[in-house]
Amino acid sequence: MQKYGQHFLINEGVINQIVDAALLLRAENLVEIGPGKGALTERLIARGQKNFTLVEIDPEMVSYLQTHLPKEADVKITQQNFLEFDLSLLPSVPTEFVSNLPYIDAADILDKVLAWPHFFSAVFMFQKEQALRIRAKAGEDFYGPLSVFSRLRARISPICKVGRGSFNPPPKVESAVLAFERLKEPVFSSEDEWKKFKKLVLSAFAHKRKTAFNSLTLCGYPKEAVSEALAKLNLLPTVRPEQINPQTYVQLNKLLV
Repeated sequence: MQKYGQHFLINEGVINQIVDAALLLRAENLVEIGPGKGALTERLIARGQKNFTLVEIDPEMVSYLQTHLPKEADVKITQQNFLEFDLSLLPSVPTEFVSNLPYIDAADILDKVLAWPHFFSAVFMFQKEQALRIRAKAGEDFYGPLSVFSRLRARISPICKVGRGSFNPPPKVESAVLAFERLKEPVFSSEDEWKKFKKLVLSAFAHKRKTAFNSLTLCGYPKEAVSEALAKLNLLPTVRPEQINPQTYVQLNKLLV
């Protein structure tokens, strides 16, 4: 494992599936997050992708990429933690993101990408359990806030499963690749509206083994208002947060703000 905890993707079949998915969802601009030694980068270039941006935190990897990538591809390399990268520096055009994401920051990176107004599509690799959380539907074991937030901002499709032997060095867990496509009609019209919704969902799931009513009221939502809102949505007072689907959370938020 390297200084920044990289697990370099070496499985040619997986590399091809990620690139195939990326080129299928092609946008006007492309950003690769954490390219490492450029396994995906080189394949993208070989398939005709030019003039795109790499954001890499590791200075050693930046040096490696600068000396190994073909100059004619016109690839811009930025040495920075993507979570600190100012997306406003990118062209204001529909943008696709591609990455074998660092496991520790994957959820935060996904949130940042999906929240950006010019997000068009993404192909990301996640730890297998996290991928299950992202795709889970109401009532399923892995359903939670990450499921709600992801499903309300993108159409999500599975691309492939990735075994531990696909990396050098091998991680301790298996992985999965997911594709994200921006929804044609955004659910939320403003950042303020999204923040209020996010607060509601996190509050509903804040107390394990509690009903949605109890969890929301413990987080400061008025008992009478919560009770009335659940009744209007034909939800029993005993409904649990994992039983409420994303669209119903949207309606619940409108009744409580």
